[in-house]
Amino acid sequence: MDLDELNRHRRTVATADGEIAFVEVGEGPAALFVHGVFLNAGLWRNVIEQVCQAGHRRCVAIDLPAHGRTRVKAGQDLSLPAQADILERFCQALDLSQVDVVANDTGGAAAQVFAVRHTDRVRTLTLTNCDTHDNLPPARFKQAVELARAGQLAPLMAPMLTDLDLARSELALGSGYQHPDRVEDEVIRSYLEPCLGTPEAGREIERFIASLEARDLVAVEPGLRQLEVPTLVVWGTGDVFFELSWAHWLRDTIPGVTEVVEVEGAKLFFPEERAGDLVAPLLGLWAGAPATR
Repeated sequence: MDLDELNRHRRTVATADGEIAFVEVGEGPAALFVHGVFLNAGLWRNVIEQVCQAGHRRCVAIDLPAHGRTRVKAGQDLSLPAQADILERFCQALDLSQVDVVANDTGGAAAQVFAVRHTDRVRTLTLTNCDTHDNLPPARFKQAVELARAGQLAPLMAPMLTDLDLARSELALGSGYQHPDRVEDEVIRSYLEPCLGTPEAGREIERFIASLEARDLVAVEPGLRQLEVPTLVVWGTGDVFFELSWAHWLRDTIPGVTEVVEVEGAKLFFPEERAGDLVAPLLGLWAGAPATR
């Protein structure tokens, strides 16, 4: 799915957290897709296209605050528990009684908190490479968090809006791709411009990143150990942020985990690059799960 088609499916909904932007495609039981830092609903466009071709789900991909077309309210809490509550109020606003949650990167951390705090809302849970337990931020991202807390990250990254080779480099989005040279310019811009295009947007993304605390994720471990929701873990083995051992930690911690699927050589953003490697096990999970919990 190209960006023009994706944008034709963009919507907004009013919530207590302000207007939340999202993409909605397809019909049937709802699947909620949650992205990570510096991306937006566009990460899922190829997964959504394949899922909808199979005719299995109403795919709803959210733009988290400070990303895509969703802005941040003054004084808004952006911590992981607050993000989980944003997901809950978003589901309420769209009248989604239960959802199949699919998440990546920091979105996976928010999804874990959401699944523990709002278990009745979650029909199934799929986690791809993401922050897990105390690996938040991962070592490779710690400097970015420190810069965000000092208000220096957005000015440092702003040149990437015009220097797309820099944006594709290992210093930026390129570290999340197996083949960054194949990522189209408009895709890079669609991710970075909403986060860095204005000074206000830069401050918002810094606030979002600065709000990430390992203690908020560690706090839900007892809940994860009781989580019976059918859960699939699909993990790229080439990721420089989240090692395969974290997929095994999730398997050994969440009793609902049905399978760990290893995607050989894939990196953090493999749902965009290698959508089929996620869609096949995803459809298998959904086929085997009850219609409602």
